[in-house]
Amino acid sequence: MSDETATYTTATSTSGGNSGLAFVVGALVVVVAVLAWFMFAGADGRRGDVNISIEGAGAAIEGAAQAVEGAADDVSGK
Repeated sequence: MSDETATYTTATSTSGGNSGLAFVVGALVVVVAVLAWFMFAGADGRRGDVNISIEGAGAAIEGAAQAVEGAADDVSGK
């Protein structure tokens, strides 16, 4: 009989370097979610109507109807 020797090799690896990366990615997801909330819902969580009124434009639009009518007549050849 021959003497045979058995050799066993065990490889071990450690992981733990990804926990910091996972924390950073999670924080970025939370920041993006909060920004989306404020952009789509408003800062106070409610949407309100926006009313814009321009006062004092009466003098600027006087004669505008006649000018548009005159331009339309010029284009149509009347």
